[in-house]
Amino acid sequence: MESHTVTGGKDPIRLFRSDFLEFFTHVHPAVVLAVWLPVAAAFLTWSALQSAPRVWLSVPVCWVAGLASWSLVEYVLHRFIFHFRPRTPRQERLSFLVHGVHHAQPLVKTRLVMPPVVSVPLALFFFGLSWLIGSRLLGKPVWADSYFAGLVVGYVAYDMLHYSMHHFQLRSPLLSALRKHHMQHHAVTWDKRFGVSSPVWDHVFGTEP
Repeated sequence: MESHTVTGGKDPIRLFRSDFLEFFTHVHPAVVLAVWLPVAAAFLTWSALQSAPRVWLSVPVCWVAGLASWSLVEYVLHRFIFHFRPRTPRQERLSFLVHGVHHAQPLVKTRLVMPPVVSVPLALFFFGLSWLIGSRLLGKPVWADSYFAGLVVGYVAYDMLHYSMHHFQLRSPLLSALRKHHMQHHAVTWDKRFGVSSPVWDHVFGTEP
């Protein structure tokens, strides 16, 4: 099934025969808040406690850098991972599990935010990358912790925004414009407009029609 094919029916498409596996494909948006906001707070607090007073300013600066860079991470994931081009039936099945089901049923509430079985491995990868650059290459582990905290907050904001786009009429002109941009990705150009929280990278990389 192509990732941009919309199916009828209100009942969620079943992805696995196993009830145990199927359970992990559904997640309430509150789970994202409950899991990841404490993680972000813990990393930011740890970073602040470990920083020397004379360089404390680096903590909020790195946090803001992490928050700001999320839109690029989001774009790369959405374009190259969620919308990768399958070449075999097995890859097609994987593509549908990863993101195609959302395009097939974009109004299923329990499949609008990233389940922890996906977000936790991704978080470990990005923390490892942050730690490698901040701690090993730059010798500043405090930078890695605060940057990662900002990245996590960016992710949480993205997931909440994505959920809201599909289930609420957003009155703010900015949010309304972002919602329109994302709905066009679903309805008109499934292979373009990959930015959800920001269309900036679509303009930069030529995926904005």
